[in-house]
Amino acid sequence: MVTSLDAAYETCARLARGHYENFPVASRLLPRPMRPHIAAVYAFARTADDFADEGHRPAGERLRLLDEWGRWLSACEGLAAGASSRVPVPAEEGLPAETPHIFAALGDTIRSCGLSRTPFEDLLSAFRQDVTTVRYAGWDDVLDYCRRSANPVGRLVLAIAGYRGERVERSSDALCTALQLTNFWQDFEGDWQKGRLYLPLDECRRAGAETGDLDARQATPAWRQVVGQAAGRTVELFERGRGVCDAVSGRLKWELRVTWLGGRRILERLEQNDYDVFGGRPVLGAGDVPALLWQAISWRAR
Repeated sequence: MVTSLDAAYETCARLARGHYENFPVASRLLPRPMRPHIAAVYAFARTADDFADEGHRPAGERLRLLDEWGRWLSACEGLAAGASSRVPVPAEEGLPAETPHIFAALGDTIRSCGLSRTPFEDLLSAFRQDVTTVRYAGWDDVLDYCRRSANPVGRLVLAIAGYRGERVERSSDALCTALQLTNFWQDFEGDWQKGRLYLPLDECRRAGAETGDLDARQATPAWRQVVGQAAGRTVELFERGRGVCDAVSGRLKWELRVTWLGGRRILERLEQNDYDVFGGRPVLGAGDVPALLWQAISWRAR
């Protein structure tokens, strides 16, 4: 139950702090006024993503939970903390106990930051697709998924920070898509174990890459070629997304620089491993922090 708006935001912050992620979320690099709002957006998206991805629920149950999440989204702008404290979450629905807190905070964030509901609806659309789609015919299909699964987050961050406009939003889209693709190549083995393949099927066919080799955990030359080509496309998107890191100021500038650099570093690790997706998941660790911070400080706008 929600006892105050502060409690609602603290719940979202706890969820953001407690979940594994590759890139910083609501970190201390962000301006303090932004952090609660970013945490609310993150809690909404992370929980819905878990409905689609985590555990062993059947597909129908996952879709039902996402539909429930959508109904809470539709109602959240009218919720105040005091009103939401009287809205119970029936255990049989399968929604987390934190649901009223998440949507009390999110409703306040949408109102106070003047956010559109469209990015949230796009996210839910992508999460539903996670349940129903495990193969992508070509790059257009992969990038359309990224448009709804990753790009809305960047646009929401910009809007919360007060940045709007086609140029900065397009650059943000490129960066967010690059980060999403990096996560695909980083988590290639885990996704395959779930039956998912994000590499475009037409690219795989042209290279002669056989899925039976993936079942045997064999990173054949054909698969390394396809992953390498996909990583090269991802690098190009990072370059197109570099502009958003230069278009913002203050602490958000540092947050985006570190995020950009962290994503590129993961791709470098993948390249160093000759694109062997079964040779160890490329990750960032504490040892990377000094280099990333130095690169952020010595960053040169282009």
